[in-house]
Amino acid sequence: MLLEGIFAAVTTCFYPDGRPYWRKLEANMDRYSLTPMSGMVLLGSTGEAVMLSDEESREALRVARDATAPEKVLLAGVARESVIETLRLADYAAELGYDAVLVRTPHFYRKQMRNREMLTYYQAVADRSPLPVLLYSVPSCTAYDLPIEVVAELAMHPNIVGMKDSSGNVERIAELVKATRSAKKRTVTVTTVFAAVTSRMLSPKTDQPANGGATFVAAGQLISGATALAEAPPRPPVKTRTKEVGFQLLCGSAQTLYPSLEAGATGGVLALASFAPQACCEVYTAWAEKDTVLAAEKQERIAKAGIEIAGKMGIPGVKYALDVNGYYGGRPRMPLLPLTGDEQRVVDELMQDIRN
Repeated sequence: MLLEGIFAAVTTCFYPDGRPYWRKLEANMDRYSLTPMSGMVLLGSTGEAVMLSDEESREALRVARDATAPEKVLLAGVARESVIETLRLADYAAELGYDAVLVRTPHFYRKQMRNREMLTYYQAVADRSPLPVLLYSVPSCTAYDLPIEVVAELAMHPNIVGMKDSSGNVERIAELVKATRSAKKRTVTVTTVFAAVTSRMLSPKTDQPANGGATFVAAGQLISGATALAEAPPRPPVKTRTKEVGFQLLCGSAQTLYPSLEAGATGGVLALASFAPQACCEVYTAWAEKDTVLAAEKQERIAKAGIEIAGKMGIPGVKYALDVNGYYGGRPRMPLLPLTGDEQRVVDELMQDIRN
């Protein structure tokens, strides 16, 4: 699976009373499908994954999959503290046609999470996971940073294809790139313009929603007086080619996106991209086109919002920014609380130049 470009760290939508608001998640995913982002990540830290029941986690994955265009890469956050529960959710993500799984470091027993335990956890998950595995280190939430030497060893596993590093440390990104450079190259399927080919693009059921409905009714059925059964239109075959990739490293910090790309990252999974996808994509596009002046300018444009909204305010800030920018944010789940009026005014000011 090709993991290049910008990925939105998707939030989970709730009613004010805390119940999941699936229709709003559908609406957000549909709108993300119209952006230039490479894909979306469900049930990461921005998705309040630790706040959801197993049933809610599965429903979030299903709803998001059904509402997403087939050409967008979908990554499922499946991490649980145990190997067996992580694999249960990975199996379900595979059934839905997700492209890879994002596996956060187990951390509740972090004092006992020595290198040996962490290696065993990830190797056991990768050995049995039906989907490619991405490591996920998010020390701001877990108080644990996956050691570089552990990442280097795990990069040799044939089913571990990359990592999301949310340390916000560009020097660490560069060290991770260097440490994983010797990982075996993989041949991945891409389109003729070197975009990712997802499993849903190749599936004959791509145009069929999971609930059994469809989007097309033949004209003859409409005039016959009989009950019309929807039929999916035929999807043209996808023209593909191949590309060689190494261990793919995605940064998790919008304020360090451009320097991380310069250090060797292949893209970013960003909370900022959930409410300002265009602004994030402009940084990546300028970098990919080797326009260093424009890339630096576009990076400066998003840096303060990344620091203040996604970094300091966290999920409440991200959700308010979603509302400001025309998506559905709503409330976080308690014990997280909505922003105060003063905090909202700060977000309003920061968002003035990245509305889209």
